[in-house]
Amino acid sequence: MNETLERWSSRRAFILAVTGAAVGLGNIWRFPYMTGENGGAVFLLLYVAFVVLLGVPVMMAEIMIGRAGRRSPMHSLAYLAQQAKTTPHWRWLGVFGALTVFFILSFYSVVSGWSIEFLIEAVNGDFVGLGPAEVGANFEAFLADPLRMTFNHTLFLLLTMSVVAAGVSNGLEKLNNLMMPLLYALLVVLVIHAAFTDGFAPALVWLFRPDFSAITVGVVINALGHAFFTLAVGACALMAYGAYMPDHQSLPRAAGAVAILDVAVALMAGIAIFSVVFSQGMDPGEGPGLMFVTLPIALADLPWGSLWLGLFFLLLLLATWTSSINLAEPMVATLQGFGLRRSRATAIVAGGVWLAGLLSVLSFSTMADVHWLAGMNFFELVTTVPTDIFLPIGGLLIATFAAWVLPRDTALRALDAGPNGFRAWRTLVRFVSIPLTLVVLLSGLI
Repeated sequence: MNETLERWSSRRAFILAVTGAAVGLGNIWRFPYMTGENGGAVFLLLYVAFVVLLGVPVMMAEIMIGRAGRRSPMHSLAYLAQQAKTTPHWRWLGVFGALTVFFILSFYSVVSGWSIEFLIEAVNGDFVGLGPAEVGANFEAFLADPLRMTFNHTLFLLLTMSVVAAGVSNGLEKLNNLMMPLLYALLVVLVIHAAFTDGFAPALVWLFRPDFSAITVGVVINALGHAFFTLAVGACALMAYGAYMPDHQSLPRAAGAVAILDVAVALMAGIAIFSVVFSQGMDPGEGPGLMFVTLPIALADLPWGSLWLGLFFLLLLLATWTSSINLAEPMVATLQGFGLRRSRATAIVAGGVWLAGLLSVLSFSTMADVHWLAGMNFFELVTTVPTDIFLPIGGLLIATFAAWVLPRDTALRALDAGPNGFRAWRTLVRFVSIPLTLVVLLSGLI
């Protein structure tokens, strides 16, 4: 396959696109509840440290491969392996990445459909006057309704794939240029609202005053895992984006900007959510139900509560939308590498993801007791194995290829950081990031 002719139109467009890939459920849903479960500020401190030591270097490795190859992930790896005079089987890493994001997007679309349902209910004021048991029961009733779940899953997937079908400049770039600034604007509005609540000061203390006695092996492992997942590395999605990267752009600066923007989303979401939680005297360690059960209860009965709750779920919907578009792109790029037109490749990906998503939908109702592996139903399986095992395997292989296999001159040009910057990056990846990725993989297997 020849080099792709598509490019991001500017450095800003590339940064917003990669940030759109990184920002999603992990920042707005997963980060707040994991912070709540793992000691607050000490988890945040470890998370930021591991973003620097693990997330950013591996992200740079993945983008660098795409930039050096200028093809779909599979064909970039094959082309660069040929240059390195090594086995051509590295190309299968691109296929492995596409399969990984296929399974992730299949459940991601279903979960993102929840935000559509909650957004509508929040705007309608359906949470006003409800207690924990009633909110929990309503959520369970929604999950057990396959028709409503399928409708939301279908709607969300149509929103996603229609943008992907439009291409890089007319689809992905235009949406990211519009939605990412809007997402940050919503976050700023929610943080300003949080600043006028009684829980604002306690939330800042919780997030920024570390209690080092709370550090345990579990907290360290959780912070390490979240730092790996938050930047969307390991699935070759960023490799596809690297292929469209402008020729004259510093990769370290772009990666640093993405990391700062990504962490900023998590921080602002945490401040906004914990301010509400503390103002209502609730427990910050509520776990995964923090967004879908605790927050509706905390906000619904406050003045303008339905408006603020609606903004939260609109924010979640926008973040998952941009993230899902960026998950779909490497699959479409892989099929294009086999000679398919973008429209046909998009239709094939959409159909496959929709069908796999139905299995996740039914995992809450008619197929809840159907166990596929290790006692897990389909939804439990696809939310565990691809994220906990496949992504770390992909990240480990990507980092190994970039730091140990790729010819030095090729890597040096693609990184665009100068000889000293390249030497520092390669040393960090070889002797810090790769061992840390192994720890993430082992913790997922255990």
